[in-house]
Amino acid sequence: MKKNIDLPNLSDDIQQEIEKILLDAERQPIEVEEIWQLMDDVWDSLGCNNIKKEPEKVDLFYSHPVWLLNGLFIEQHNVSILHRQAIADWINVNNNDIISVLDYGGGFGTLARLIADKNKEVVVDIYEPHPSQLALEKIKTYSNVKFISYLKKQYDCLVCTDVLEHVPDPLSLLAEMIESVKIDGYLVIANCFYPVIKCHLPETFHLRYSFNQFTNLMGLDTIGSCNGSHATIYKKIKQEPVNWKKIRLREKISTTVFPILRISHSSYQALKSIFLNKQKN
Repeated sequence: MKKNIDLPNLSDDIQQEIEKILLDAERQPIEVEEIWQLMDDVWDSLGCNNIKKEPEKVDLFYSHPVWLLNGLFIEQHNVSILHRQAIADWINVNNNDIISVLDYGGGFGTLARLIADKNKEVVVDIYEPHPSQLALEKIKTYSNVKFISYLKKQYDCLVCTDVLEHVPDPLSLLAEMIESVKIDGYLVIANCFYPVIKCHLPETFHLRYSFNQFTNLMGLDTIGSCNGSHATIYKKIKQEPVNWKKIRLREKISTTVFPILRISHSSYQALKSIFLNKQKN
C-alpha cells in the first residue's frame, strides 16, 4: 500500500487521521507486518489491555480509522485478497445450496462484495458493529449486499474470517453464529489463534488445537479445508440446545493442556526442520 492515497467520501478528520497513521509507517509500500504494528500502536495509545478488559477502550479501538486502513490494505494485498476470493469461489460453486450469506464481522465488506460479484442472486448481509463511512459507500452499487445491526434470519451460509480470536468468549459467539444458520447450512470459518497482534486475546489461543472439538459438540460436521484459504468448512447437521456444562468442562481441559501441546508442537517443528536440513545436505 502506498502512503499517499486518495480516500474519497471521507470526512476531513478521518482523512487526516489516516494520513497521520501512514506518516508513522517506516516502509513504503506498507507490508502486512507494518499494518499489524500500526494496529498495535493504536491499541497501546488507547490504553487497551488484553489481560484487563475495558470495553469502552476496546470499542474505541475497533472504531478507529486504522481498521479502515486495514480494509484498504487487504484489497491491495495479493495473499489477503486471494484468501477471500477462494471463499467466494467455494460459495459460488455451491450456489444451488446457498442463496443467503451472513458475513459475520465483515469489516470493510471486501469478502461480501467478492461473493456478490460472482453471483448476483446471492443475498449477503454483513454484520459489522463498526462499519466505516467508506465501507458503507462501497456497497451502494450492490443491490444484494447490506450492512445489518442484528441477526434477523437463518442463513444458508455464514462466513467468518479472523474474528473469534478478538473476543473474550469465542465459544459463546460461535454458538450465536451457529444459531443463525439453517439445518444443512454451511459455516466457513477462518481463525488465527496466534499472538500476531495485541488485540488477539490470549484466552482464545488454546482453540488452536481444539476448535473442531467444540464445533462438533455444537452440532457441526467438519467438511474440510477451503482450498486457497486458511478457512475450514462446516455443515450444520443438527440443532439442539448447547450443553454448556460439557462445553465449559472441555474448555477448561483445552486451556490446561494447551501449554503442553504448544511446547510439543514447537519441538516437533524444530526436529522436523533439522531432519529436512540433514536430508538436503
